[in-house]
Amino acid sequence: MEPRDLRVSDAEREHVGELLQRAVGQGMLSLGEFTERMDTVLAAKTRGDLNQVLVDLPGIQIRPEFQEQNLPGMSQSRYPAPSAAGYPAPSAAAYPATGQGAPLVIKGRVSGIERKGRWHVPPAIVLDTVASSVTLDFTEAVMQTQVVRIDVSDYLSSISIVLPAEATADVNGVENVASSVTSKVRGGAPYGPLHVVVTGKVRGGSFNVTHPLSTRLRKFFNGS
Repeated sequence: MEPRDLRVSDAEREHVGELLQRAVGQGMLSLGEFTERMDTVLAAKTRGDLNQVLVDLPGIQIRPEFQEQNLPGMSQSRYPAPSAAGYPAPSAAAYPATGQGAPLVIKGRVSGIERKGRWHVPPAIVLDTVASSVTLDFTEAVMQTQVVRIDVSDYLSSISIVLPAEATADVNGVENVASSVTSKVRGGAPYGPLHVVVTGKVRGGSFNVTHPLSTRLRKFFNGS
């Protein structure tokens, strides 16, 4: 079997996705081109499939452990089995279970995701999304802890985090690639009933932290 015909793993797809992000940052790819090539990465089955998104990008090189000549001698057990979606996902193993329980893992692929009302919120949430519309509304949620950590790994989604009036948020740990990350709530140290800390990476999408419309209108008319 030719090296180009070997099957690829999630680790290889993730690495190629990072290379494409670097190309966007260097001005070699537009956001539209990035999106098209990430679609190819999503569907890639073989090394040849992945190579075609990189061949015209000068200076963008695959790490040695992922190069074709090294693949035949590599143990396939080094990599996780490819997922149906193909995009790299944050690992829940990075968030060990606490006395309050394991993290909540929310996945979406070209879908709509909504959590609102009296849903139960653990201390950590893993948000793994691709081309989805996501709303996490904490205004009536049942909290286990004052501080909630959200780790996001996203491609091309629109994500909205809605917090109660006295809640605070820290989005400084979010890396954005050709995307927007905004917070319209107070930052700083936690002092109210809820403080949300967001980390991770948003690629080609939007991530917004805000209060409910009623709270924003109240503040507007009160002049605060």
